[in-house]
Amino acid sequence: MLDDLKLMHERDAQDTLGIAERQGQQLVYEFEVDQKPVEVDNIVYAGMGGSALAAVLSQSWPGYAMPFQVLRDYDIPDYVSAQTYFIAASYSGNTEETISALEHAESRGAYIAVIAGGGKLAEVARAKGYPLAILPKAEQPRYAVFYNLKALITLLEKAGLLSAKDITTELQSATEFLKTAVQPWLATVPTDKNQAKQIALEVIGKSAVIYAGPKLAPAAYKWKISFNENAKHIAWYNQYPEFNHNEFMGWTKQPVDKPYAVIDLRSSLEHPRVQKRFEVSARLLSGMRPAPIVIQAEGKTLLDQLLWTIALGDFVTIYTALLNGINPAPVDLIEKFKKSLDE
Repeated sequence: MLDDLKLMHERDAQDTLGIAERQGQQLVYEFEVDQKPVEVDNIVYAGMGGSALAAVLSQSWPGYAMPFQVLRDYDIPDYVSAQTYFIAASYSGNTEETISALEHAESRGAYIAVIAGGGKLAEVARAKGYPLAILPKAEQPRYAVFYNLKALITLLEKAGLLSAKDITTELQSATEFLKTAVQPWLATVPTDKNQAKQIALEVIGKSAVIYAGPKLAPAAYKWKISFNENAKHIAWYNQYPEFNHNEFMGWTKQPVDKPYAVIDLRSSLEHPRVQKRFEVSARLLSGMRPAPIVIQAEGKTLLDQLLWTIALGDFVTIYTALLNGINPAPVDLIEKFKKSLDE
């Protein structure tokens, strides 16, 4: 089925495969943001779902030299103050948890910045003169993650809150790397030569459990998001070394034939002890859980590996959706849920 281009085109009405192929270009988008240098003690980023993912990614790359917290809540931490750089991020601009958190941050006198595609957040930012990065239009928020990451980096770089150097150069290099890297996963590449299609076929009919070390944990989180939203296919994720302190035991009991697909996202840049944990865990759990699908991230830099792994997950989950006979793009039940909250 995955080599039937006509059938795939019919099911992929919003061309999510094309979006996955082109997403690297989002990283070189130029945001016009009126942001001046600031002096603060910490950064808090409020966002949900795909909007939160960009901040989670940024903790792995480029990282921070001051406390940074990703907030997925209506309320804010007690430490938020005038010494906090507070970013409210929502693709729609109407995410109720983020709007609530913003209002609390305003009451504490925090320094506010906004990332949004429009909506109430954009209106508030314009009315109050907050730095504002407007996200370009995308089919769904999860397809604008790299726009969101670039917007976040732009804000923080102009605010003088990033210690990493040559970020723009690294982003441009990674964009070119990703453009080439995704070619073997395109729909026109047959299954016997297409890693993404092969993984989708292994996963279909099973619940996916994705594991990674700390450096690729944001990518594992994105795989979880994409399995649930693209494929409408339940998935979870966790990371090493925490896995070995509790969840590891959960695989040791009955039933032996567990209906899961275990996916290990591995990086050569992880701590050597983390890399060894993957090997030892696989050996000790042999026969107690499905043998993991091992994915070794490609790329010389951490950013390359993060982007490569995320992009592969996007292709895998879109192909899984097509195997499930569904359009990957819509998330109708989420929209229905949001409306039902207001009834």
